[in-house]
Amino acid sequence: MADAIRVCVAGYRGKVGAVLASAFQSEPGIEYVGGVARGDDLAAFLHDKRPQALVDFTKPNEAMHNALAAVAAGASPVVGTTGLSGADVDKLETACKAKKVGGIVAPNFAIGAVLMMHLADIAAPHFEAVEVIEMHHATKLDAPSGTALATARRLASRRKDRPFAHNQAEKETLAGTRGGEQGGVGVHSVRLPGFVADQEVIFGLPGQTLTIAHRTTSREAYVPGVLLAIRRVTAEPRFYRGLDELLGLRLD
Repeated sequence: MADAIRVCVAGYRGKVGAVLASAFQSEPGIEYVGGVARGDDLAAFLHDKRPQALVDFTKPNEAMHNALAAVAAGASPVVGTTGLSGADVDKLETACKAKKVGGIVAPNFAIGAVLMMHLADIAAPHFEAVEVIEMHHATKLDAPSGTALATARRLASRRKDRPFAHNQAEKETLAGTRGGEQGGVGVHSVRLPGFVADQEVIFGLPGQTLTIAHRTTSREAYVPGVLLAIRRVTAEPRFYRGLDELLGLRLD
């Protein structure tokens, strides 16, 4: 029987990190070696515990530091923190390749959310307009969510030289009512108690609409995707930009 994969969690006291830390402790093939939080001596922790993977659900200004420290220690970074810039992801990929370790940065580790975006990619060429509505808990720090922004950018890229139509009201009686816009894709953020992380992609043509929706009822939704990522990136020195790459979701 293969040895268990040694895993630690950065942000283990957070909403997602706490769920993951708990799940890892009872997961076959995973040895949870502990968590780190802001202010802890990360270098000493990595040297002492020697994890093979570091899972990060923190904040953008912490995540890069944590991930690069993990790579330097020979651990594969599994980053679910949103808000990293493209340059940050490039830097992390370069570090992983230099150290010959696998890694992943994903805007969403819920498998259903990734499939929602993939199905939206398929629909994009066939509709004239689309809007993304994302709904999260009231304490979420960023708006729109990383998933919504990634969805909008992907949809816009699918249209190439035929951008989506995004109509603005002639008279906006309440500023911001039409939300944001990314490449012709309307984006709206809802922040309310009771939500975890929901998203709808609504396409429109004359006389019809198509809605592709994903609902998250608890943060346990992220566990299967994170586990899949841990097992993959510790088995091969490859860097992934999103769970869809890892799942092999490609468009012709």
